[in-house]
Order: sequence, then structure tokens, then C-alpha cells
Amino acid sequence: MSFTLQGRELSSDDLGLIRQLLQEHPRWSRWRLSRVLCERWNWRNAVGQIKDMAGRTLLLKLQERGHIELPPRRQTPANRMRQTQVTPGVWDPSATASSLGELGSLEVSEVSRDRSQRQRVAAALSQFHYLGFGGAVGENLQYTVRDGHGRLLACLVFGAAAWKCQSRDQFIGWNLAQRRRNLGGLANNSRFLILPWVRVPGLASWALGSVARRLSSDWQAKYGHPLHAVETFVEQERFAGTAYRAAHWLRVGTTTGRTRQDRSRLLAAPVKDIYLHPLHRKFRERLCA
Repeated sequence: MSFTLQGRELSSDDLGLIRQLLQEHPRWSRWRLSRVLCERWNWRNAVGQIKDMAGRTLLLKLQERGHIELPPRRQTPANRMRQTQVTPGVWDPSATASSLGELGSLEVSEVSRDRSQRQRVAAALSQFHYLGFGGAVGENLQYTVRDGHGRLLACLVFGAAAWKCQSRDQFIGWNLAQRRRNLGGLANNSRFLILPWVRVPGLASWALGSVARRLSSDWQAKYGHPLHAVETFVEQERFAGTAYRAAHWLRVGTTTGRTRQDRSRLLAAPVKDIYLHPLHRKFRERLCA
């Protein structure tokens, strides 16, 4: 027996190892179990870090499917990316209405490793984005766009790509094995916000283009592997996707209007346009290798 979970193929021997660890070490915490398991498997990211969060998620999914029984949770996770309480920001809401050229020099910064700037992004999204912040778990990058006076104009968050998306997968040319193998080469633009008092025509597409030019190298610097393309999902009833099209993103299809938890196909979800932006001219060859 073998099956794939959390992007990793599990065999009967792998399940046997997990059950053995649980039996021999009943006092271990879930955190310790995950760490030891990742070390046994040598399950690491491209820069050599133990994939501890992926390991814990895998164990939880195994428990949900009835394969194992984990020890009781000892405490609420304190992962800095999972904080549900976001401190509201203090903002200067005076209008910024000008042309892009009149703004002068703009600064784009990747801030995922800067605590104060991460908090600023979380506050802005929590207060002004219709989806809220949502957290940033796993591999992710966060960007701010500021004017020459340091005033925040926009923020963008990129994280893990959707596990499965029919229109996207067909556009790329993925089969199941290729998607499993190369999904890490695709990221998802999960949040994009222009602050509500900022009225600058062309700023949204400029920000998308500026970030796209550095996204792969920033990802490589943080996680040890590049990106070849980036995706996003735009709710049809809310947005026309104008900024993405102006930034040369490609509309490759629509979602089915169901959530990934909707196994009975009974839960309606907003239909979204699927956009994809290649970060390399040979993105298909790299994603299908």
C-alpha cells in the first residue's frame, strides 16, 4: 500500500515507522514526533531546514483519516505566522491621488523576515482586505510598496500554490506525477491590497510587475529554489482582473465554484478567474521536467 499525502509518497513501511515511534515514545509531544520523523526521512527543504510544519500537517492528516492516534495537544501552537490576534495599525488616511509619475521614486521591499513590517502587512490586510490577513504558513514572501516618504501604499503576499486546479494544470501541461514533483516551482499571490485612500492609476499593475521581476530570486534566497510561474484567483463578482491583465498575467480558466473541502459537491463557493504569470520563458519545460 502506498499513497501521497502532503506532497510525500507514504509506504506501509513509513506508516509502520510512525506507529512504532508512537508506541515506543508515548510521552513525546507532537512537535518532537514530527522533528524526529523528518530527521529519519531526511525530509528537508532546499536550504537544508527540517520540514517540521509539513511533518506536523502530515501527522494530523493521518490521524484525520484514521491511520494513527496522536498524543493530546499540549499547547496552542505559537508559530509567529499563525497568530489570530492582529494589532490594528495606526494609519494616515489622507488621500494620495496623483499619477504614477508624480509619486516619484517608489520602494518595493520583501519583508517576511522583518517582524515589524510583517505586523504592518498583517494589520493592513486585516483591516482593509475583504478576506482579511489569513496568516502566512509555510513558504511565503511578503512585499510592501512605499512612496518616497515611506508611506505604505500597497502590500502583496505570496505562498504555496493550490494543490490541484484543472484549468491551470491543463494550461501548464501537468500530469499527476509532474504536478506532485514540481508544484514547489509555482507560487500563489494570495493577497494584494492597495490602501483604500490611495488613488493612483497604474499603481496596481506597476506593483505586480515590479514584484514579479524579483520574485523568483527572492524565493531562491529564502528557500533555496526558484519559482517558474505564479498564479492567483480573482472573484468574478468582485473584480474584473484589470490590474493582472495590465501586468501581462494570463487568464487560463475559471474555478468550479466548489471548495476543496466539498467532497459531496454541496457547498457553493464564489467562481474565480484563474490567472497565471510565467516568470521564465521556458516555464512549461521547467514545471514539467
